[in-house]
Amino acid sequence: MEGKTSTKISRRIILTLLYLSFTCFQKCESTSDSLSSISDPSIVVIGAGASGIAAATKLVELGFHNVRVIEAENRIGGRIHTIPFRTNVVELGAQWCHGEKNNAVYEMAEKFDLFGRTLSEYNRLDTVWSNGTIVPTNVSNHLMEIFQKLIKETKSSKGYPEGSSLGSVLRKSYMDFFAEPENTHIEHELATQFFKMYSASECASIGCSNLTEVSIPGYFTYIESEGNQIIYWKERGYVTILDIMMKKYPEGGQSTNLLENRISLGKKAKEIIWDGRKNSKVLIKTEDGDDIEADHVIATMSLGVLQESHSKLFNPALPPEKARAIESWQLGTVDKMLIEFEKPFWPSNWEGYTLLWRENDELNFPKEKKWLLDVIAFHPFPPQPNVLFGWITGTSARYMETLPEEEVLEGIMFLLRKFMPWNVSDSISFKRTKWYSNPNFRGSYSFVPVKAEKAGVTAKDLSKPITQQAGGLPVLLFAGEATNDHSYSTVHGAIETGWREADRIASFYAKKNTTQPL
Repeated sequence: MEGKTSTKISRRIILTLLYLSFTCFQKCESTSDSLSSISDPSIVVIGAGASGIAAATKLVELGFHNVRVIEAENRIGGRIHTIPFRTNVVELGAQWCHGEKNNAVYEMAEKFDLFGRTLSEYNRLDTVWSNGTIVPTNVSNHLMEIFQKLIKETKSSKGYPEGSSLGSVLRKSYMDFFAEPENTHIEHELATQFFKMYSASECASIGCSNLTEVSIPGYFTYIESEGNQIIYWKERGYVTILDIMMKKYPEGGQSTNLLENRISLGKKAKEIIWDGRKNSKVLIKTEDGDDIEADHVIATMSLGVLQESHSKLFNPALPPEKARAIESWQLGTVDKMLIEFEKPFWPSNWEGYTLLWRENDELNFPKEKKWLLDVIAFHPFPPQPNVLFGWITGTSARYMETLPEEEVLEGIMFLLRKFMPWNVSDSISFKRTKWYSNPNFRGSYSFVPVKAEKAGVTAKDLSKPITQQAGGLPVLLFAGEATNDHSYSTVHGAIETGWREADRIASFYAKKNTTQPL
């Protein structure tokens, strides 16, 4: 009896230990699965522009393996668009690296000796009248300095009504300045037409159609990186910055491709289904019929695309405050026209002209060609010595995009022969950009409009992620130049936002892993 009782106790102990071991195994396995899902979530980046590539490469470098990029275009780059052209390349999108200090583009690329510099500043070019007469450099420089001085005074002044536009305040200050007796020696037509011309030049820099659209406090939130503002790419073009981020450049040695087999081109998101429930996935439906699930989606499409499609793209609709932020902001259109000649007809030391219309020429200009009045300037470009670049912005740029290319070239050649004081030869090739017409962009770069100021909307509202109600999991994240509160409209600003959202995801999982029960 005693032996049988002992045997029963031993069996009971063994069964208990087996049960406990099995339960522990189940708990450990569950914990292991939970930790696994925490350490390797699925992340989809929508858009392979500067911010999208920055986000994806940063995530991979941080150790996330399940990262995928989908891109509507059949190329990477977004609003960086470098194309081969003759013996070099040209930029149909982003042109310059703006500044050197605190500029991610410069800091990543400078060590490879890819940059060139010009001593000219394209907002300080000489000015030519529509009859071919050149405004003396000292006069045009004086007028530019007055304009820039008034901008600085506007920044420090609190005397304008809240919600005033940059354009309205500058115009009043400018006209008041020339109404003062000591300044009336400057010809009225020159002063008036110069204000129009320099305002248009500033619009090309900002991205607006008219300075009356621009918020004064919003304009001054932009922080210019110190250093040369027009650093250009000597070779390979702006697309090289993407290769540098992906570790594809320089070739050879330790070069690799962080995003190899992770980018799907020609794949446009048609619907993004999210519901905010705990542990729910986001479902991306694409126009080519794919369904892609993800724990996180980083949306880097342009502001113009979001404005046009957010109401039908996101299901359910975005929260009202996010929709209001998107709709209050503004994406401008700036287009380029590239005219190639057999050889330069301009002097070797010429840096370019801004165009100043005589009032009579402006008033008598044919109505059907009025868009040409808003062509701002022409200048050569060192890497392409036989090419002139022309610039146009705003509503006229959007109209220009609708015209046949032959008609645009005809108008541009008319302008060159009207303004240039040399014998202008026939062009041998021509290209123009169409950033607004492309449904995958709907514009060039953003600025802070008066309507955003009045709505109380900032770039931080654009960048704020949408999280699950429970746990604060960032489900939908937003990156892109428009979401940068100090370097909007720039490539380095876009890259900063991609890194920001990658870090946001990484920080969330670092916190979860720290608090996860073992």
